[in-house]
Amino acid sequence: MYFHDNKARPRLITRSLDPENQESPMHFIPFLLTIPNTLFFRRNHFPYPILTPDAFSLKISGSVNNPFTIPYTDFLKLPAKSQKVLIECSGNKRAFFKEKVFGEQWENGALSEGVWKGVPLKHLLKYTGIGSGVKEVVFRGRDHGIKNNENRNFERSLPINKAVQTDVMIAYEYNGKPLSHKHGFPFRVIVPGWYGMASVKWLTEIILIENNFSGPFQTEDYVYHYKDGTSEPVTENHVNSTIQQPLDKQILKSGTHWIKGIAWTGSGRISKVEISFDNGQTWDSVKYENAPAKHHTVSWTYPKEFETGQEYHITIRATDSEGNIQPAEPVWNRKGYGYNASMQITIKVE
Repeated sequence: MYFHDNKARPRLITRSLDPENQESPMHFIPFLLTIPNTLFFRRNHFPYPILTPDAFSLKISGSVNNPFTIPYTDFLKLPAKSQKVLIECSGNKRAFFKEKVFGEQWENGALSEGVWKGVPLKHLLKYTGIGSGVKEVVFRGRDHGIKNNENRNFERSLPINKAVQTDVMIAYEYNGKPLSHKHGFPFRVIVPGWYGMASVKWLTEIILIENNFSGPFQTEDYVYHYKDGTSEPVTENHVNSTIQQPLDKQILKSGTHWIKGIAWTGSGRISKVEISFDNGQTWDSVKYENAPAKHHTVSWTYPKEFETGQEYHITIRATDSEGNIQPAEPVWNRKGYGYNASMQITIKVE
């Protein structure tokens, strides 16, 4: 069904080329495995940066006791950790809002996961010390372009109490190999449980500040603007799920078929995944293929006997250990972030 010699293989699905934005062929990827670089989704605001010699060092500055710059080769010698982490674009599934919004029209594939290796930011800050009044940590990427009529780098911040959690790391490897250029080489931030905008690529500088960061990718983009006029920042991944197989509007032969998919969340871990064949009136639990764990997906399956001449409406929803459950309808917001309504497909049987 997935990767076989001498058969067709999945490819990235292009959403734009300038800058390059491509989603993973989610319906044909086994999430029980790590996603290879070639199928990892690509999200960019600007063209890929040119890596000059100064790109191979990382600077830590701002409100610290001992600012320093560490070369790439020395960085690789620091004590490191590895962790499997899901990265999901906050615009994933934007195309499914019924009241359409502007932006890349991602469907189900603006997410991927694998094993990242790097140095916890908390450990790096032990070398520099943290100023007494620090409120946020700013991450500056090397990618840049015109934003609000200015040449701006992509920059994002984290609250200091989030930044020093042990799972926030500065990564330099993915799936046992150096980061690819298109995914942030030589350094990128990994912020498990938060949408992908927080995991800044091509990291060049970490700046500790004593105020609230107000860059455009912090206060203009990646903000939920609701219909009632309220707003809040985009942070943690919402609880979510996707049916991988069968495909929507697919025609199947009668008999038993396995319905397959994934579920994930940013807070806690997946506690329940349910499936319905009557538009949500009744629900049944699915079987997990791997144990639920923080910050990566659960693969699930469900066997179903399909009868000739019938149409079936299949709905899936997930619940996490914090009590968050996928709603029947998404919470609309002006920029189309955080879509997580329960997914439904329709198939026909011949």
